Amino acid sequence: MAFDEVEPFESPAYVKPGSAVLCGAVAAVRAGAHTVVVTRMSAEDAWILDSMTAAGVEVLLLPAPQTTYMKVVHPSADVDVRTLTQVHSAGFFHAGEFPSINTRWIHLAGISDQEFDLSFIQFLLARNCKLSADMQSFVRQVDSKGVVQFQDFPSKKELIPLLDAVKLDVVEAEILTGTRDLERAALIIEFWGCPEVVVTQAEGVLARVNGRTYYEKFTNRSVVGRTGRGDTTFGGYLAWRLEHGPEEALKFAAALVSIKMETPGPFQGTLEDVLQRMQKD
Repeated sequence: MAFDEVEPFESPAYVKPGSAVLCGAVAAVRAGAHTVVVTRMSAEDAWILDSMTAAGVEVLLLPAPQTTYMKVVHPSADVDVRTLTQVHSAGFFHAGEFPSINTRWIHLAGISDQEFDLSFIQFLLARNCKLSADMQSFVRQVDSKGVVQFQDFPSKKELIPLLDAVKLDVVEAEILTGTRDLERAALIIEFWGCPEVVVTQAEGVLARVNGRTYYEKFTNRSVVGRTGRGDTTFGGYLAWRLEHGPEEALKFAAALVSIKMETPGPFQGTLEDVLQRMQKD
C-alpha cells in the first residue's frame, strides 16, 4: 500500500491511497475467495486499509517506519505520459517478519522493485502453495534520486522459473521480451519456465497456460474506472482459477473487470453481476 500524490496536467494536485494490491484483493474477495493482504507500512496510516476490510478482505499489517509515498506527475494532457518518483519507501519484505498463514496461493503485488528480492521469494517457495508475481514489482526500478525507471529486470530468467504464474501488461511485456504481441510475449515467458502467463492490454486479456493460449475481449462501455484494470483482472482470475480451468477463469476475469472499468475505484459489483455479464457476452 502507498500514498499517491498526483499532479494532473493543469489541475490541482491531490493525495490518495494507491497500490497494486487494493483492486486485486477486492476483486478476489468479491469473487468468493477468502483473501488475506499482508502489507508493510506505518501503523499510523492503517486507515487507508479500511476500504479493503470493509469489502471483506483480511489485512495483516507489518509495521514499518513509514508508508511508501509515490509522486505522480502528468506533464501533458495525455494521461498515459507520467513521471513517477518514490519519495518514501516502507522497505523490503523479510522472511523473519512474514506471518504463518495457510493459503493455496500467494501473489506478489508490488509498487516498485523496493519490496521483493530473490531471497524473500525463495523463502516463500518453501511454503506449500502456488506463487505468482506482478512484473510491475521488478520493472519499476527506483534510481538513486527516487525516480522510477521502467527497465528490463536483469534476473528475470532466474525469477520467472520460480513462479507458478506471471501477471503483466503489454508495456511490461515489451520491456521484458521485446515484443508488444501478447501471444509472442507469453510464449517467451513460458519458454523461460513459467507455465501460466496472463497479459492485459486495452482491448482484452490473454492467458497462456500449459501450452495453450486463451483470449477474452473486454466489454466495458466506458473507461472511467480504468485505473486498476490489470490488478482487478488478475485478482478475479486467481480467485476463479482455484476451482476452474484457465479458459473459464479468463472469461470470468474479463467480465468482472469490464464491469469494474465502468465505475471508478475497486470492483463494486457482485458475483451474480459477473455471471450475468458472462452470459450476455
